[in-house]
Amino acid sequence: MGARCSKFGYFSASSITKSKTSNSSDMDKCGDGEQGKCTSLREFKLDELKIATSGFSVDNIVSEHGEKAPNIVYKGQLKDGGQWVAVKRFHKSAWPDSRQFIDEAKMVGQLRSERLANLLGWCCEGDDRFLVAEFMPHETLSKHLFHWDSQPLKWTMRLRVALYLAQALDYCSSKGRALYHDLNAYRILFDQDGNPRLSCFGLMKNSRDGKSYSTNLAFTPPEYLRTGRITPESVIFSFGTLLLDLLSGKHIPPSHALDLIRGKNYLVLMDSCLEGHFSDDEGTQVVRLATRCLQYESRERPSVKSLVTNLTSLQRETDVASYVLMGIKSDETPSPTHSPKLSPLGEACSRNDLTAIHNILENTGYRDDEGVANELSFQMWTGQIQETLNSRKRGDNAFRVKDLTTAIGCYTEFIEGGTVVSPTVLARRSLCYLMSNKAQEALADAMQAQTVYPEWPTAFYLQAAALFTLGMDSDARDTLADGASLEAQRKRQ
Repeated sequence: MGARCSKFGYFSASSITKSKTSNSSDMDKCGDGEQGKCTSLREFKLDELKIATSGFSVDNIVSEHGEKAPNIVYKGQLKDGGQWVAVKRFHKSAWPDSRQFIDEAKMVGQLRSERLANLLGWCCEGDDRFLVAEFMPHETLSKHLFHWDSQPLKWTMRLRVALYLAQALDYCSSKGRALYHDLNAYRILFDQDGNPRLSCFGLMKNSRDGKSYSTNLAFTPPEYLRTGRITPESVIFSFGTLLLDLLSGKHIPPSHALDLIRGKNYLVLMDSCLEGHFSDDEGTQVVRLATRCLQYESRERPSVKSLVTNLTSLQRETDVASYVLMGIKSDETPSPTHSPKLSPLGEACSRNDLTAIHNILENTGYRDDEGVANELSFQMWTGQIQETLNSRKRGDNAFRVKDLTTAIGCYTEFIEGGTVVSPTVLARRSLCYLMSNKAQEALADAMQAQTVYPEWPTAFYLQAAALFTLGMDSDARDTLADGASLEAQRKRQ
């Protein structure tokens, strides 16, 4: 069973007729919905949305954080057995200017494409802010790529996802909406027929000034870190990170991925589930395309039209419907999904309770390191290796009594020894950095622990604690949910 990062989808387009892979020239046609063709954008009344969601019932929550989500999403059905919708409720602080919110919704609502999860309307009454979109039953790319249940996403479907996403961005750019905030695998949703769609929500400004860009620092376009703004080229960088996701079946930081493949065979990146299902030429082309998208200098990245051209040439089985490739029934409508509960460590990280985190890591010891295959040679018994292990032991003694400076120094000696790979040591040093008010270093260690052991919930939880400290609360909550999902999956195995 695959397990990485996961979120569940909120905004989606409704069912469209089962068809072959469409050309970009057909994209501005709105697909047929469950109750008929897409309706024009309109204003919803608060009472209407209350009825649709059974009074915003907890049972209708479909956002991955449930009631704790900053912006809760509900599944609802319009009156008289009408269309199913997703209703996203924003915290009042997200859009203090009601006019700005309405104007943004109207602009995004003008877009209509088979490649987008089209917006149906908005509601703005008092302090309440809602977006209403067509409901999608088949969740997000993260679900199917990182947390698949019955089968991994096929290579052919991954290529289709990449093309459809590029076509969606090309369409948006042609309509004057080239900027997309925080493009990631959570924003790609699957409709009734299993066709991938890009959520329209990322096209809206996501802050008071429209400049902020909420994402994990490891996946942020370099120019955003320098200027605090995104450009169309920044979106291409994010597209490159999605190509890495599709290739690897993991959420790999771009810099780490480029280090992996620099001067090496592209197979080091490929998802083992894809073995035998793609040609060397296909794999090489996609890796090269991802590498071009991830160039540090934005001017060196390809245009979105170039992406469409390159990905179109790679398409296979275009006469096979997406729902067939994904192994789902076109008439399936899964019930809303709720996020698993957090473990004690997850709860401690959600509160940023460093004392509780310390106690849990201390009591857990190195049990989780058994999940990492460390093939140690005869060198294990040399004096050099023994000294490395002694560094870890001294670090553990200092960690126990919260002698943070000594612990960090000893753990650094152990890590730089480079013979034994221990995610637990990285986790412990991460916490030491957190307790020393060095959140950026703590985040880096937690991310490195995830790279070593991709299915380890502790790595995700510690990332969340660091992100909370850095003030990146939205990313922290997302990462907590990822850790909880991994923990739940472990219990099912």
